[in-house]
Amino acid sequence: MSLTTNTSSLSSPSLLKPHHHHHHLYTPHFLSPTFTTKSTIPRISAVKNPSSNSPSTTAITHSSPPKWTPNTWKLKKASQLPDYPAKDALEDVLKKLETYPPIVFAGEARGLEERLGQAAMGNAFLLQGGDCAESFKEFNANNIRDTFRVLLQMGVVLMFGGQMPVIKVGRMAGQFAKPRSDPFEEKDGVKLPSYRGDNVNGDTFDEKSRMPDPDRMIRAYTQSVATLNLLRAFATGGYAAMQRVSQWNLDFTEHSEQGDRYRELANRVDEAIGFMAAAGLTVGHPVMTTTEFWTSHECLLLPYEQALTREDSTSGLYYDCSAHMLWVGERTRQLDGAHVEFLRGISNPLGIKVSDKMDPEELVRLIDILNPENKAGRITIITRMGAENMRVKLPHLIRAVRRAGQIVTWVSDPMHGNTIKAPCGLKTRSFDSIRAEVRAFFDVHDQEGSYPGGVHLEMTGQNVTECVGGSRTITYNDLSSRYHTHCDPRLNASQSLELAFIIAERLRKRRLGAQHSVGSLRL
Repeated sequence: MSLTTNTSSLSSPSLLKPHHHHHHLYTPHFLSPTFTTKSTIPRISAVKNPSSNSPSTTAITHSSPPKWTPNTWKLKKASQLPDYPAKDALEDVLKKLETYPPIVFAGEARGLEERLGQAAMGNAFLLQGGDCAESFKEFNANNIRDTFRVLLQMGVVLMFGGQMPVIKVGRMAGQFAKPRSDPFEEKDGVKLPSYRGDNVNGDTFDEKSRMPDPDRMIRAYTQSVATLNLLRAFATGGYAAMQRVSQWNLDFTEHSEQGDRYRELANRVDEAIGFMAAAGLTVGHPVMTTTEFWTSHECLLLPYEQALTREDSTSGLYYDCSAHMLWVGERTRQLDGAHVEFLRGISNPLGIKVSDKMDPEELVRLIDILNPENKAGRITIITRMGAENMRVKLPHLIRAVRRAGQIVTWVSDPMHGNTIKAPCGLKTRSFDSIRAEVRAFFDVHDQEGSYPGGVHLEMTGQNVTECVGGSRTITYNDLSSRYHTHCDPRLNASQSLELAFIIAERLRKRRLGAQHSVGSLRL
């Protein structure tokens, strides 16, 4: 299930809520109690039972791993975690977070897993996008709405080209933490802890700001809740209705090549809706008036993720209720590391970021650790390696995973392998390089007979100048005019839409090629 949840169904779960470390149980009077003795983790029931029609799965033979609990990650080596000087304050914050309501529900995460299982089989396409890192400073309703609106537009473009469902997942409502290559940053002889994201410390280069502050986790939680609340309202309150498809254009894309192409497509959608209405087909159905939208972020700050882990009363499984989907990054995917240990025990759909450094056999072992039952939709492989490396390295990864009989959803992240430094000193990415990596991703899957399952982008609905190129050409000289990113350069709305049209054309060609093959077989 997604953000299209009917709020009336929220009265069905039974909620267990511990009071700090004493773990006394409080059950609201309108909810039936469900008792647990297995764990001190709060137990949350799903909003919706998992569907039985998910794609079939194949078991892989593997040895039984040691028993998992939400804190067994502490027995492993943990990289990329901040060193909090105030340990008592950290414990107080984590105990408080354990008592807070979940941000998402187990049934929603299961619903996303089902959809991703369809993408693994080539019957759906994942569109995952949003900020590089959310910030406290830029938190406002307009920024959330504009990014959501561009994702809606891109979804329509991809759905029209591919003639298949598009799974919309935001890097939103929790994407704060950032991995760093160095734990410290030095300027003019002053050495301070690196900025790790607004949920850990501040980006201002002074001692007070850079000190990891556990209270920032509380603020990150409240901002995530508020962001998701607004996204739910947009997804279900009429804003995302297909009848509004022509009204989603942002002002600054109005008079542009991409704006014109989108308007032309929107008119075709409007005509199709008009035809449906004239034929007596209902256009008031929820599928036409609402949209499914999920949230995701990198699983990095493990104390926070553990504090928001809940046991699902309908299945007995654990879910990290900070987001519907989490991914493990390039720097934290060690097979014997703390992050992999934590992720193997939660039942959310998981992403694995993979660069050209990934050994094919290591990837197979990692997938086996995280998905021993080989469940479709559980694992999404997010490749980030640059166009040339993609053509050389990706085929070996696909073949190794196929030989092992593992079911995964292959997704392209054309952003992270293409970061360069502009002459002015700012980090940027070339639109041509991004497009080339997407093209390589599709070419390799065509060659290997596998399914290109989606795309993962750092993008924004704001009219920023952070990536160079695109049809409304941004040059190196333009970068400084509207360079607002908190971390890495993002595609703006026009560039995002342009990329969506490029991907849609590839999806259309694949669809027509498949139809031609079927037609030939019939002859």
